[in-house]
Amino acid sequence: MNDREYWVDVTRQLADPLLNSLERRELKTTMPIETYPGAKDPKISSPLEALGRLLMGIGPWLELGDDGSPEGTLRTRYAILAREAIDAATDPSSPDRMDFQSTGQALVDSAILAHAILRAPKALWETLPKRVQDNLANALAECRAIVPCQNNWILFSATVEVALRKMGRPWSPMRLRHYLHTMDRWYVGDGLYGDGPVFANDYYNSFVIHPMLLDILAEVGDRNYFGIDYGRVLGRARRYAEIQERSISPEGALPVVGRSLAYRFGILHALAWMTLKDKLPSDVTPAQVRCAMTTVIRRHIEAPNTFDENGWLRIGFCGAQPSIGERYISTGSLYFCAAGLLPLGLPESDPFWSDPSALWTSQKFYSGVDVSTEHRQFDSSELNFLPRLSRISNKLSILMVTRLTYGMLRWRR
Repeated sequence: MNDREYWVDVTRQLADPLLNSLERRELKTTMPIETYPGAKDPKISSPLEALGRLLMGIGPWLELGDDGSPEGTLRTRYAILAREAIDAATDPSSPDRMDFQSTGQALVDSAILAHAILRAPKALWETLPKRVQDNLANALAECRAIVPCQNNWILFSATVEVALRKMGRPWSPMRLRHYLHTMDRWYVGDGLYGDGPVFANDYYNSFVIHPMLLDILAEVGDRNYFGIDYGRVLGRARRYAEIQERSISPEGALPVVGRSLAYRFGILHALAWMTLKDKLPSDVTPAQVRCAMTTVIRRHIEAPNTFDENGWLRIGFCGAQPSIGERYISTGSLYFCAAGLLPLGLPESDPFWSDPSALWTSQKFYSGVDVSTEHRQFDSSELNFLPRLSRISNKLSILMVTRLTYGMLRWRR
């Protein structure tokens, strides 16, 4: 198989057990629920986790539609299965009706399904029957009662608001504005946001922050009252994608750091987004990203015991490694790896697929290729301490005026 055929085959491996079970409305009786000790209500959350994460990753591929090719016919089949899966997941009378409100995790999973809708509106929303559209919109609205944690979760709430807006349902611009400005305040520099007020050295800038933030702003960025500069946010994400590409070793290995490693090659979500949107840094070619990502995906997918005997993913980073699970990880969580498949949304004629193979950055360095080093230029508007300094200055000014006024009143007495 060539690289694209291999990626499509990986898509089929991930999608078949899940979508076929939902087509028969037998997911809850057939899906195994592997967990880490202490996991919270995995049987409640795992089905929606699996569906949303799969569709969020393969949605752009489904959006390409049927172009008359064998792959186009396959896409049509999977798009039909995806719509039937959404019906099964949101129909109140379905035995596979999923949970959108009982736990905090429901906010996460609802938002990721909403993210899939934003990425593939034709395949996953506009072609749904009116009944299913109503059920889906009502289901997503259920999670709005959940208050997000003060970390990357605020983007889950923001994504739900934007999806409801796209569906023509009631939504809150003020909520969305608050979430976006809060995230902007957490930027710490060099393409990295804090996961809340404190920086965490993990992959959540890729899993959630950059891709969700950019897709949200692409939907509502024309509304000036949000006051967030899309170009600046895109520049930050482009820098992060550059770091991600340089982090892939010559052998296609990724640094093992932080939590949620069971998402496997979903770690490359941000780099995959930049590739899909043709926003890669100028010194990073699509071909080198394809070769690097394909090597990473192969290492993860082909590791022994990645799938169980029925084709379901098992907890692990490279193979079956139950000990890397966490209390929020279960079988459904693992399908976040589909986020690494976003470039399948590019047509086969795109340079990402059609250009000859190329060395990626770390391969060039370790092969003795003469490669220029990074020359990072910092934009003072991105430095987080400036707005903080401004707020401190304003508070000091107010304090000084107050004290001066108080002193004058005492003097007049």
